[in-house]
Amino acid sequence: MEIFAIGLNYKTAPVEIREKFAVSDSQIGDILNLLSEVDSILEVCVLSTCNRVEFYGVASNTKNLKLDILKVLSQYFSIPIHFFEKHIFFLTEKQAITHVFRVASSLDSMVIGEPQIVCQFKDSFSKAREYKAVRHILTRLFDKALNVSKKVRTSTGISRKAVSISYAAALLAKKIFGDLRDKNVLIIGAGEMAELAVKHLSSIGVKHIFVSNRTFEKAVELAQEFNGSAIRFDKLLEFLPEADIVIVSTGAPEPILKKEDIKKVVKNRKNPLFIIDISVPRNVEESVNDLEGVYLYNIDDLQTIVNSNIEERKIEAQRAEFILQDEVDKFIKWLQIQKVNPLISSIRSYADSLREKQLERLFKDMPYLTDEEKGKIDIAMRSLINKLLHRPTMYIKDKATSEDDNHYVKILQEMFSPRWDTRKKEKEEDAEKFG
Repeated sequence: MEIFAIGLNYKTAPVEIREKFAVSDSQIGDILNLLSEVDSILEVCVLSTCNRVEFYGVASNTKNLKLDILKVLSQYFSIPIHFFEKHIFFLTEKQAITHVFRVASSLDSMVIGEPQIVCQFKDSFSKAREYKAVRHILTRLFDKALNVSKKVRTSTGISRKAVSISYAAALLAKKIFGDLRDKNVLIIGAGEMAELAVKHLSSIGVKHIFVSNRTFEKAVELAQEFNGSAIRFDKLLEFLPEADIVIVSTGAPEPILKKEDIKKVVKNRKNPLFIIDISVPRNVEESVNDLEGVYLYNIDDLQTIVNSNIEERKIEAQRAEFILQDEVDKFIKWLQIQKVNPLISSIRSYADSLREKQLERLFKDMPYLTDEEKGKIDIAMRSLINKLLHRPTMYIKDKATSEDDNHYVKILQEMFSPRWDTRKKEKEEDAEKFG
């Protein structure tokens, strides 16, 4: 029984390769069923994001597993193995467990510390459980991975610093104003950067979000998503006095907010106006920053913050690796004990079978015993067996977690092998035969 991880990600394959293996929600059941049909695979789960398509599982053995999985992927996606084989990574046991923990903790992410992977990780397991593709071992692995992820985030600063332009803009607004619950935010533009900024500001908590865009329908769509309001683009300057924070993210080739326009807006304002221009080229005149009570930041200002935060996250990631490795070692010990549990069960079953036979003979020779007396004798024998087997059980578990070659475990497996019962039976038959 071995844990494995196989797949491709942004480190091993370019996007043009990764996108060919993206697993949609409607395909998850099919791919899990096909992989579950591989003889050696006992449990399996798939994690498919924009940066990775990876499969985690448990196998009875991994000797030919990589090739078996490649064949399934090749057939399902109609892509020859030679086309993608060099982009596939394949890990087993400690390396696989470490990889799963690093993915869940966002230490393997393109942006270290990004929070989205936790939800994606949880969702992948939920779907695998829905299709009955996971059982005891993977359930424990995923639960532990999520616990490690939480421990890494709470014990380090890996996710405390903004590392995207949109997120940095939102946190910068919070840093300037403190509490944003009484602040109105105006988003100019409705593209991806603008949408991310709205999402982050909404999560932080603001009074109201207004969206303006040249295409009014897009402004309405984005505003409705966050219970906001849409402003027609030609009414933008009229509305500006109502805004506390303005985030500009459009594709306009020249400034749409000029110094003279903003000067009129702030003429009678008591509170400062905070403007973040994340457009390229810039959509707000640089001279706006000269106005009293106006704070203008552009994408370069935010990029400086982001770059600094990325370096801090890398330092925190080093601390996180120590936490992670300690948890990996603990999980491996648990897994090793699971591997000897069948041996412990077989020894106890053997002892129970001897107990039952001895009790049967005893009660046959002592028919006068009451049910209460028989019960007491049975309890005494069970207690004796438990005490006798306690030391061997602890010994096996200790050796399973401390010995590299499992030499002592193999001795006990041989000692309690059913073949010795066969030999005993053969000797008894020979004795009867030759008298």
